[in-house]
Amino acid sequence: MLKKTMQNLMISSVLSAAVISGAQAGENCMQIGGTGMPNFVPQDDGSMTIVAPLSGSVKTASGKITSQRKTSTGLEMVMEHYFMTEKGGFMHTRDLGILTAVPGKKNQYMIEITYHIQKESTSGVLKGYSGEFNSAGLVDLEKLNGIIRYSGEICK
Repeated sequence: MLKKTMQNLMISSVLSAAVISGAQAGENCMQIGGTGMPNFVPQDDGSMTIVAPLSGSVKTASGKITSQRKTSTGLEMVMEHYFMTEKGGFMHTRDLGILTAVPGKKNQYMIEITYHIQKESTSGVLKGYSGEFNSAGLVDLEKLNGIIRYSGEICK
């Protein structure tokens, strides 16, 4: 009796593991992360372009601030970014940046960005990936530079 119960338990466990593994196999996710040093480049039309060397999963990024508004704690920026990997991957994101003023430091802000991948824009090794990832750091809008740490998980 005990032997039969153990066999049934073992069979149930194996079947459950197969079902769970099959569900996980349907989604291919990868962790991304690293650091970046954004530089803000004022344009003749008054807009701001962003360029950044990155380390980690992604190697370069460029972007633009499409709109911004003052808030009670600093600024809120709507942005777009274009990320590229060394292995030929590309993704475009539409983003929201929350900048919180650093007390006593004119034009310096703690920045938090949520990047929303535009799935239809992905190509190369990033083809089909979607989701979002985040960054946090410090920017100086007077010196037009900063440092950020980005991380997250994207899936296809």
